[in-house]
Amino acid sequence: MKDLEIIILLLAVTILFALVAIKIKVAYPVFLVITGLLIGLVPGLPVIKLDPDIALLVFLPPALYGAAWNTSWRDLKKFRRPISFLAIGCVLFTTCLIAYVSSSLIPGFSLAEGFILGAIVSPPDAVAATSVTKGLRVPRRIITVLEGESLVNDASGLIAYRYAVAAVLTGQFVIWEAGLQFVVVGAAGIIIGLLVGYGVYYLHKFIDGIPTIDTALTLVTPYLSFLLAEHFHFSGVLAVVTSGLFLTRKLHATFTHNTRLQTTYVWDIIIFLLNAVIFIIIGLQLPVILTTLGSYSLSQIIFYGLVISVVTMLIRIIWVYPGTYLPRLLSKRIRSTETRPSWQAVFIVSWSGMRGIVSLAAALALPVTLTNGNAFPGRELIIFLTFCVILYSLVVHGLTLPLLIKKFDLPIEEKYKEVEKKIRLQMASKAIVHLESNFSPENISNEILQFLKNKYELQIDQINGRVRTDNSHVDPKVLFQEFHSAQCEIFKVERQVLQELRQQGIIEEELLRRLDNELDLEESNLSLQTS
Repeated sequence: MKDLEIIILLLAVTILFALVAIKIKVAYPVFLVITGLLIGLVPGLPVIKLDPDIALLVFLPPALYGAAWNTSWRDLKKFRRPISFLAIGCVLFTTCLIAYVSSSLIPGFSLAEGFILGAIVSPPDAVAATSVTKGLRVPRRIITVLEGESLVNDASGLIAYRYAVAAVLTGQFVIWEAGLQFVVVGAAGIIIGLLVGYGVYYLHKFIDGIPTIDTALTLVTPYLSFLLAEHFHFSGVLAVVTSGLFLTRKLHATFTHNTRLQTTYVWDIIIFLLNAVIFIIIGLQLPVILTTLGSYSLSQIIFYGLVISVVTMLIRIIWVYPGTYLPRLLSKRIRSTETRPSWQAVFIVSWSGMRGIVSLAAALALPVTLTNGNAFPGRELIIFLTFCVILYSLVVHGLTLPLLIKKFDLPIEEKYKEVEKKIRLQMASKAIVHLESNFSPENISNEILQFLKNKYELQIDQINGRVRTDNSHVDPKVLFQEFHSAQCEIFKVERQVLQELRQQGIIEEELLRRLDNELDLEESNLSLQTS
């Protein structure tokens, strides 16, 4: 009980640190990793021993599912080449180079252990990248590529991690067998993810808009996908990612506005708490980890951590530039259809490889012993080096990235703003047409009809930069129910516009989600006024 009280106290302190981060406009993962380090320096705190299987189960499924839930499948498809180059190519490239660098640098550190370390630190973190770039002037293409990469690279990195751990546990690794098993395990994981996605989708339809139950089901879904796939020894990671991508496409039209708002807020809290708890746990384990590294001096392991951290980030820069420009040199089609990105934009992508919760969870999930009962070789050193890479990437890159973005002042696509303006005009115009065509003094008060028309005409004027002076409104409460009924019907018309645009696949998903969220908030406020 005492240990639990201390963890809750540390969680409260961590939340206060995160509040400071928000107030000074610094990404909260930066403060979380610093908090974890400070916790490790406090004497007398209890040692928390986390079962490796529990670490993998508790932290990975929701982290992966949250990333998938916020990723657009259409954007993944649109930017599949740069995302694949980063999420698969860069991950494998980083895994191999870190394996050779670490095994050459650290005495007694085997190549197999190096591959485990490389697989753990190779995938950047979605939460870290989006929280650092949030609110900054960053081209939409960069944000989309980083979010897509952070989702897919978790799958590729964790699958590589799985086989590296298996090689150490069994002492055997045959590349062609691993390749074949990789395909089978991955494909089966995707199939299970789709099956779970379909089942959960129809269950959500059966629930029929009860926000609490719908939200609770979204929390259970990643664990269901993960456990079912792992039970049959398939890829739980790919199952979670697949079910998340499938459901984010299907449930948009199924959830009510209250469910969408509640689910968004709950998942933001869950991801924040998972990040906070895992850095508290690593902070409580750091003193023990350091004592078990007695064969190395403190200066040695800090040096190893710094070198591995710098090399990890340099590898990304080395990969990103050729991966961006070589396809353009080799393909005339790419040169003719895609705008050549500036070196500044490419540098921002290469500098945005912050590591986070997925890497730390994978490190803590390493087995304690081998199948013969001996201690898992290099486990504590791998965990320590992983924490060093996360600390370095979040503090150094996380704090300097906003400065670089402001210095480069990358041009924001004006086309994106024009598209948003056109969609808003289209929604408001269609609402007015619907009002004029379907409402008359026979079925709605003329005051309400005029009030609603004024509302959408005012929106059009605001979008076009005009100011109206006839800001009339209706005061009698008896008319408000008519207003509410008509307004809810018009909300459906506006959503239909967004749904048609979503089906056409020509508008950025991020923009459509933002406009949807605005409608959700407006509809929620209207519901509160009539409750």
